[in-house]
Amino acid sequence: MSINSTANAGSQPLGTAPGGGGATGPGAADAPRGLAGVVVTRTALGDVRGREGFYHYRQFSAIELARTRSFEDVWHLMVHGELPDAARRTAFTRRTAALRRLPEEVRAALPALAAASVRSGPLAGLRTALSLYGAAQGFRPVYDTDAETRREDTLAACAVTPTLLTALHRLGRGLEPVEPREDLPYAANYLYMLTGSEPDPERARAVETYLISTIDHGFNASTFTARVIASTGADVAACLAGAVGALSGPLHGGAPSRALDTLDAIGSPERIDPWIRARVLAGERIMGFGHPVYRTEDPRSRLLRTLAEGFGGPLVEFATEVERRVEALLAELKPGRELHTNVEFYAGVVMELCGLPREMFTPTFAAARVVGWSANILEQAEDSKIIRPAARYVGPVPPVPVPPVPAPESAA
Repeated sequence: MSINSTANAGSQPLGTAPGGGGATGPGAADAPRGLAGVVVTRTALGDVRGREGFYHYRQFSAIELARTRSFEDVWHLMVHGELPDAARRTAFTRRTAALRRLPEEVRAALPALAAASVRSGPLAGLRTALSLYGAAQGFRPVYDTDAETRREDTLAACAVTPTLLTALHRLGRGLEPVEPREDLPYAANYLYMLTGSEPDPERARAVETYLISTIDHGFNASTFTARVIASTGADVAACLAGAVGALSGPLHGGAPSRALDTLDAIGSPERIDPWIRARVLAGERIMGFGHPVYRTEDPRSRLLRTLAEGFGGPLVEFATEVERRVEALLAELKPGRELHTNVEFYAGVVMELCGLPREMFTPTFAAARVVGWSANILEQAEDSKIIRPAARYVGPVPPVPVPPVPAPESAA
């Protein structure tokens, strides 16, 4: 896989250093900033068709899967390439539920991890916890293992991710972790470990629908990070820890709670227009709106809006009115510029209605995306080519003579 193998017509080059040559010599191609539009590999896991407002997991609509199937069904699809029949679903659910408990070495370290990451949240602790878990389980480099061993490692890591996240959250608030239950599905068990109470079916299903809808979404930054690390042959835990690090950046996974903060800042219906108008005219970003891929409505937002409307209530009414007015004001102030809600806007509303604390919104996203990362790791591990692009040097022209070492200062 080489990102230099595909040039993007019409893209602006990154710049040419005087002299040229080196790693960017003959045959190299400039790519656009952020690799936007550059095809770097082939995948059988899914795709995002931004102009159509459609994305899929393997051959199935991701939205249809979220509406009709369980999280375990879609997990099985991503890992094994097919939706399970009733017998396989039962076996897979039992198998993954049995992997939720933590080894003692990891459990003993969690209080210190929670204390160290109390300000930055469970996602920061998860990076270290996953690394520790991989070491405790004896994960070996994917380069040195067969496909079945790699698959087992990903199943184990995915199964314990909700356990780690909820334990870190509770410990950070002076509460004891709640042990996982094998009789609850993935989403319901996650809510149970988070709150200590078995969730009602409506809220458990709403969170499950959200989790399914966010399992995978093309070659986003965290997924690409996981694949780059996998291309080096590193172990599954290393790949996932890197992906979590990428997700923690505010330009990637940190916005669901910020979208709710926008609703809080507006405060009341009469403040919507002046608040939005001021920010649009100032060129500021409105959190929860816009997406780098979709040029129409984000299908995940549409799904989650329907879920929110099923709950109803003042928050939902206010959110839908803000959405309506943002689109209307943009049409007035920025003609031709379409800006729709993205997944984060209604994700925040749904999670708030289901009782999740805001600091757990992005960790909840990670509890879903870990499955997509894992599927990408498994796919990448089948390719022995390391991902190793080039950078075009634009600094001072080398070689410049190295100046002599300065003489030591004389003592006063």
